[in-house]
Amino acid sequence: MKKLLILSLSIFWLHLNAQKKEVNIQIDSLSKNIYMLTGQGGNIGVFKNEKGLFIIDDQFARLSNKILTNLKTISDMPVTMVINTHFHGDHTGGNKNMANQGATIFAQKNVRSRMESKQKGKGSIIPASLPVITFDEGLQLYFKHENIEAFHVHNAHTDGDTMVYFLNGNVLHMGDTFFNGRYPYIDLKSGGSIKGYIKASEKALLIVNDATKIIPGHGKLATKKDLESFLGMLKEISTAIQKEIDNGKSEDQIIKNTSLTAKYDSKGYGSGYINPEQIRKTIYTSLTK
Repeated sequence: MKKLLILSLSIFWLHLNAQKKEVNIQIDSLSKNIYMLTGQGGNIGVFKNEKGLFIIDDQFARLSNKILTNLKTISDMPVTMVINTHFHGDHTGGNKNMANQGATIFAQKNVRSRMESKQKGKGSIIPASLPVITFDEGLQLYFKHENIEAFHVHNAHTDGDTMVYFLNGNVLHMGDTFFNGRYPYIDLKSGGSIKGYIKASEKALLIVNDATKIIPGHGKLATKKDLESFLGMLKEISTAIQKEIDNGKSEDQIIKNTSLTAKYDSKGYGSGYINPEQIRKTIYTSLTK
């Protein structure tokens, strides 16, 4: 438990220090009317439609004006809809600002619950920041030239994860159930689990094809092949750690066993938020709790 607290604090300080840096916004066109916006925090999906701009996640509050300014290069129409892939602040921090501009916020029901709980812990709830439309397993959105399916995946990164698939554009936004080329942060304290994380990737692979463009929560735009590699990494390391557990190895022995992740360490998977020791610790804890 103490090491999990240290991990959570490390993530917090990484986010805090990152917010002090100057941020450059980049927008990439993925298909007709669908874009990916990168800045600081979770990657944003953007869909230009007849009603305005529909965006997936909104990063940090302090970036909202910069994000909105850059979105003007796509359309002069306002952001009318926002869907949060989960509750973490680098994906929901701009909710209040977007809502104040007239956007309606959507999310899986656990996202609102966790945001409310977190805000209560800080002393007060900010209604404008909370999703006003929530769902359990999923919902469908229909536009003139696009159909969108948002669906809940259980206990992966958190207990409130949503993936969003654009059927006509063939673009899938996976939120933080996918860190492209990196070890993922699995929020065990918020319902995340390695088994759920693996199942989320498997579900995504049932939807995508070789032409699908995949927006990860963090990392570069991805393909089906990238997701297959990511899933292979999760399964291989989890199997190796489970074998060590079955052989009676202690938590400390497993965390210090660099051979368990060496193959993927050498490919740079430990260069993101989560280093090799942290992913071994996270998977061990998830498999044994």
